[in-house]
Amino acid sequence: MGTGQHHHRPTLKQQNKAFKSKHATKSSLRDAAKGRVARQSPKAVSTSNTSAQARLNRKNNAKQQQLKKRTALVSATRIFNGIDGAPRIVAVIPLSQDISPQAIVSSLAESVDVSTDTWDDNGLWKMKADRFKTSLQFISVPYRRLYAALDACKVADYVVFALSTKVEVDPWGDTLLRTLQAQGLPDVVTVVSPDASIDAKTRPGVLKSLLSFMQYFVPTQLRVFDLHSSSDCLNALRALSEGKPADVRWRDGRSWVLGESLEWNDGTLAVTGVVRGSSLSANRLIHIPNHGDFQISKIVSAPLPRHHRASMEIEPTLLAEPDASSADSLISTNVPDDMANEQTWPTEEEMNGTHDGNDGSTVPDAGAGTTPKVVKRIPKGMSEYQAAWIIDESDDEGDAGDENEDGSDRDMEEADEEPEEMVDMPMEEDNEMDIESRRSVAFQDLDNEEESKQLESWRSRQREEENDLTFPDELDTPQDIPARTRFQRFRGMRSFRTSPWDPFENLPRDYARIFQFEDYKRTERNVRRRAEEEVAVVEPGVRVTVFIKGAPQDAVSTGSPLAIFSLLQHEHKVSVLNFTVQRNTEYDGSVRSKDALILCVGPRRLHVNPIYGQHTRGGGKGPNNVHKFERYLRHGVTAVATIYGPVVFGKQPCVLLRESEDAQAPHLVATGSFLNPDTTRITAKRVILTGHPFKVHKKTATVRYMFFNHDDIHYFKPIQLHTKLGRTGHIRESLGTHGYFKAHFDGPISQMDTVCMSLYKRVYPKWAVLWREAAKSGVEKTSDAMAVEA
Repeated sequence: MGTGQHHHRPTLKQQNKAFKSKHATKSSLRDAAKGRVARQSPKAVSTSNTSAQARLNRKNNAKQQQLKKRTALVSATRIFNGIDGAPRIVAVIPLSQDISPQAIVSSLAESVDVSTDTWDDNGLWKMKADRFKTSLQFISVPYRRLYAALDACKVADYVVFALSTKVEVDPWGDTLLRTLQAQGLPDVVTVVSPDASIDAKTRPGVLKSLLSFMQYFVPTQLRVFDLHSSSDCLNALRALSEGKPADVRWRDGRSWVLGESLEWNDGTLAVTGVVRGSSLSANRLIHIPNHGDFQISKIVSAPLPRHHRASMEIEPTLLAEPDASSADSLISTNVPDDMANEQTWPTEEEMNGTHDGNDGSTVPDAGAGTTPKVVKRIPKGMSEYQAAWIIDESDDEGDAGDENEDGSDRDMEEADEEPEEMVDMPMEEDNEMDIESRRSVAFQDLDNEEESKQLESWRSRQREEENDLTFPDELDTPQDIPARTRFQRFRGMRSFRTSPWDPFENLPRDYARIFQFEDYKRTERNVRRRAEEEVAVVEPGVRVTVFIKGAPQDAVSTGSPLAIFSLLQHEHKVSVLNFTVQRNTEYDGSVRSKDALILCVGPRRLHVNPIYGQHTRGGGKGPNNVHKFERYLRHGVTAVATIYGPVVFGKQPCVLLRESEDAQAPHLVATGSFLNPDTTRITAKRVILTGHPFKVHKKTATVRYMFFNHDDIHYFKPIQLHTKLGRTGHIRESLGTHGYFKAHFDGPISQMDTVCMSLYKRVYPKWAVLWREAAKSGVEKTSDAMAVEA
């Protein structure tokens, strides 16, 4: 018997990798790489020479960055250096009634042994701080002067907020801080008025509490300077005198002049001051707050007088004059040409002059030397004296009633009145003064019924806002007026985002007056580029006298320092402006579309009646650029406010204020920023008509209470229906004569559901006017100076 030989399984045998000598040469490796260069791993350990070179590169890069920042700081502060350097503008704003701005400035000046005997009553005082090799110009704002504080902070390099150790900041101070925070603040220095009545033990706790309060509005605040301490006075003055002031974004590319002296002569206002910001051009317009936009006649130098014996008086020299070919004009709106519209061609009888009216209402010829007569439509049986008090309202004023189309009793009662028989009566032609006087008398002289009606409407605003929040845009169909008449200006849309809507159809007359940009972004870039390339300009830091044509004389007697702002090209033209705004969390009042507000944007303040629309996140506007109209501006929701106003370039911050009984204590309603001047943006007001499913059978329902006659059903039959539970359908047929109709839906409908029909109408804002600060009312119209004059 032979013995068998044992064998291992092949899977357990180890096979070593063969040596590939054919790829070991350099040429073979180079051929295999095919031109690729091996990248050195960043984790690989470098040699000593390479690491030393990298260390030198890092040190050189850090040195270059340090030199770059130092050069930028020197160039930014060069305007304040030297004998003729521009002063640093400091606005001193008290936040309590027991604080005197003059006492704050005196405490700061005494720290460097400077006397305040030369204090000026207009609130502007200049101090030279030799210790810090600079000069300061203080703007003292009296307490409870909100608009003066806003204007002072627009031109200031630093803002000094003065707090009290005894009196807390009242609601007016809180509103001022919120408004300034939204407007944009430069560097802020917080001080405490000198008070020796507080002992040294409780003083640190008071300062800590005040610092916590200020950090809520200005988070960059690190300390509060106590002016009772001489060292804190010196440190506060050092914070104002050294370093580079922070830039305010909305002032980039703009120039302004703080008037050190004003002189008005024969319609020309001469403002002397230092040019700040960007370069000043004589071709651009000048905006004077509370007065409007004006043209520059010339700019001359105004050097400071030297006090040396050997020095000679320097004569002013002409620096810039406007160029007739490139200077901006005061034309802000277009003049509509009504004859360019479509006209009806006259008949042959009218051309021959043989047309004779058959109604017997021809106007008699006026006698020689008498006033020509006009024809008025009056109710039958009314006398000429009674007819004289009837005022012909314009078409644009008729839109004022559209604000209350969401179910207000006033519109319903006016619509319930039966139409009167009207006749034509020749009347004496009135001049504009008589019409205005009658208009004002007719507006003020209200009977008790109308007065009580308006009072009830005002008291029900809060209730209307709550109802609109619970049932948005829902409206009961009137029973006495046909729905096709009541909603004849509305339309139906299958898709709110994609249904076609021509933005140029049925435009109001105001659209013929405004300007439209073909490409707003490109225009802004060209305007800023031309401003930088302009040669005949005055550089910042030069003390000049600007002569302004057509400025009113009361601009000199304002009682507070006057600042003028240069506008960019085209910023006088009127267009449609859109702003993104948010409600102030501290304001609890009702804010409705077309409510009268004060808009503060850039150097301007306008009296506006904005309409609010939905703001689409991410900039999406859909193919038709249609956005839903919002009846109220609500908390926590970003809306788009639309107005007619002068063009704005850049992301300008905006503030919406509402006037109160105190002219200097308005309510802060909303804050935001400028969005765009889109004239094709459609703000569509939605009205939802609701009906009750009377009988239901699967997908078919009999609906009532949406209409009250069969003619309305046939008129609105093409519009799509929807329910609150998500079903969509259409009207099939009318049932009877009382407004019942049969509708078919895309799924089974519940009898607890509500049938809805959405109708849309485009709405427009009202024309804005310049807001002027006055003792009682704040709204006045200027002559030709403002771009947004009605």
